[in-house]
Amino acid sequence: MSISEPPTDHTNHNNNHLPPRQRAWLEDDRRLMVGPASRLEEFFRVLRIVREFIRGFRALHFLDPCVTVFGSARFAEDHRYYQLAREVGATIARMGFTVMTGGGPGIMEAANRGAKDAGGYSVGCNIILPKEQHSNPYLDRTVTFRYFFVRKVMLVKYSQAFVIMPGGMGTMDEAFEAITLIQTGKIFDFPVVFVGVDYWRPLFDFLKNDLLANGTIDQADLDRLTLTDSVETLSESLRVCPFKGTRANFGPRRRSWLGE
Repeated sequence: MSISEPPTDHTNHNNNHLPPRQRAWLEDDRRLMVGPASRLEEFFRVLRIVREFIRGFRALHFLDPCVTVFGSARFAEDHRYYQLAREVGATIARMGFTVMTGGGPGIMEAANRGAKDAGGYSVGCNIILPKEQHSNPYLDRTVTFRYFFVRKVMLVKYSQAFVIMPGGMGTMDEAFEAITLIQTGKIFDFPVVFVGVDYWRPLFDFLKNDLLANGTIDQADLDRLTLTDSVETLSESLRVCPFKGTRANFGPRRRSWLGE
């Protein structure tokens, strides 16, 4: 292959089934990661990124403290992990937290659904993907993003804890980004709870037998992670969150002159 030829793309990125606006969002997101464009194009892209951050901040600003639940979009309603995630969502809501997810199906839907079962508030930060991810029907509020990194900031910024349900590459990415931010002191030492002992045990064995044994992490890094199947253990972990209760007790006030 000559240096002027683009790399072969073996993935199916045919987005013709999507609405024109969403196709444009996806293409813009991909072009962001392929190297420098013209200065004018990069300038306008920065403005779009800033606008997306502002939109997310405004949409989520007045939430009660959140607990973010990560997990696969691929589990059906009759799967045991879907049912467990629904119980997890209800448990979080009963403790007075807003349940935040990626807003899609599977584990995300189950956690949002559990929050609604318990009379709690449920929020989704959705993302435009080549295989379109529709928002699940159990959301009180949803915000859809074009940029993955903006969405990931929102899922962390408003969270007091992270619950990691069984999932794939996206779940692992989200989980370890949160863990790394805690490890490096970029965010507070929030609880990180992996739910699904059978599913996550090999990962914990790898962390202990390979990473810890070779000195690439410390025992404290491993100790801050909880592995459980029990919603009671989850509840105990969430009791150490910095903020609980309603935001009216400690948070910012709405300003009518800002349109809030």
